[in-house]
Amino acid sequence: MSDSSAPDAGESPAPSVGLVFVSHSGQIAAGLVELARQMAPTVTLIAAGGRDDGGIGTSFDAVAAGIADADHGAGVVVLCDLGSAILTAETALDFLDDEVRARVRLADAPLVEGGVAAAVAAEVGGDLAAVLSAAESARGAGAGAAASADAPAPAAEAVDRTVRRTATLRNRDGLHARPAADFVKLASTFDAEVSVNGRDAHSLLGIMGLGLTRGMSVEITGPDERSRAAVDALADLIESGFGEE
Repeated sequence: MSDSSAPDAGESPAPSVGLVFVSHSGQIAAGLVELARQMAPTVTLIAAGGRDDGGIGTSFDAVAAGIADADHGAGVVVLCDLGSAILTAETALDFLDDEVRARVRLADAPLVEGGVAAAVAAEVGGDLAAVLSAAESARGAGAGAAASADAPAPAAEAVDRTVRRTATLRNRDGLHARPAADFVKLASTFDAEVSVNGRDAHSLLGIMGLGLTRGMSVEITGPDERSRAAVDALADLIESGFGEE
């Protein structure tokens, strides 16, 4: 039915956007919660998979309860796998009070990639629009990567003020999901434009799409000296091996 991960008791931080994963399979929804929890331990993640009897399908009651469980005031993003799951989610939204419905969004995004990207965006404090955008960025991740690779290089400026550092990946499994999420979380703490091998350092899917493995060089760049602290911090994180050595 449902599975969740919520912040520990203690001080009361600002509520984060909650996520509901709607799948025809209870195991898929629960597995996605388990995966996303590794990168977003403080975000409320709800699995609403399978029918009420445990069979393959979707449940209006599970989705409606999931939205209620995920809603802590900052909003809820709902992600679905197949068409009828979307219909179930849309029906559940129709039965919500107007006030609650106003802060629930149904993402047009692939369930797994979008769910992971949305979880990281929520973990770093993104608002409802930012979390929804992160989820939906997964729709064109592959096409966007190809487009950027084919795009012409910008004209060189008279003075190149770019800040650069090159680091070598040391962790055994390379920049897989968990270290990539740590990288994005650290990047989000700086108000600076930074890229890694030409991809936005704030884009989890963009970075994971690079396919960086152990021993590969990673170039971290920023447009000027205002990016220096962010570039250095991200390079240091890569060189630390993300604590996996």
